[in-house]
Amino acid sequence: MTLDQALVDAAIAQLDRRWPADEPGGAAAVRLDDGRILTSVGLDNIHGSVALCQETGAYCQAYTLDRRVTASVCVFRDPGDGRYVILPPCGVCQERLALWGPDVEVGVPDPEDPTRWLSRRLVEVNPYYWATHFAGGAWPSTRMHSE
Repeated sequence: MTLDQALVDAAIAQLDRRWPADEPGGAAAVRLDDGRILTSVGLDNIHGSVALCQETGAYCQAYTLDRRVTASVCVFRDPGDGRYVILPPCGVCQERLALWGPDVEVGVPDPEDPTRWLSRRLVEVNPYYWATHFAGGAWPSTRMHSE
C-alpha cells in the first residue's frame, strides 16, 4: 500500500471538513497495512508547546489498532491563496513514523510546485537516523514489530 492521490484527497477532505475556507488549516492522512485510511487534524492550543502535529491523531489510532502505517501525507491550506500545499513530516513526526520502519512512504512537496506531491521513503527523508546507532546499524523498529 503506497502513497497515492486518494490518500492526499482524504487529507484535503478532512481539512475542508474541519477548517472554514477563510482560515488556515491542515490535516493528514495515513494508509494502514490493511488498506484503511485514517485522517486527523492537529490540536491547536493557545500554548504552542502543547500543540500537536496534524498527523499525531492518525498515528496514535494506527498504533491503538495495532496496524502498521505504510504511507503518510500532510496538507496545508493558506487562506491567502486557497492552495493546498504538501508538507513533509517534521522531525517529531519522522520520529513517530520510525516506529513503522524506514520504508514508510511520506509525501513531500514537488520542488517545482508545492501543491504537487512526491513520494519518498522515510529513510530517504532521514538518511542519517540517529537511533540506528543503538540498534547495530538497523532501524530499531524492525526489532520491535513483526512484519
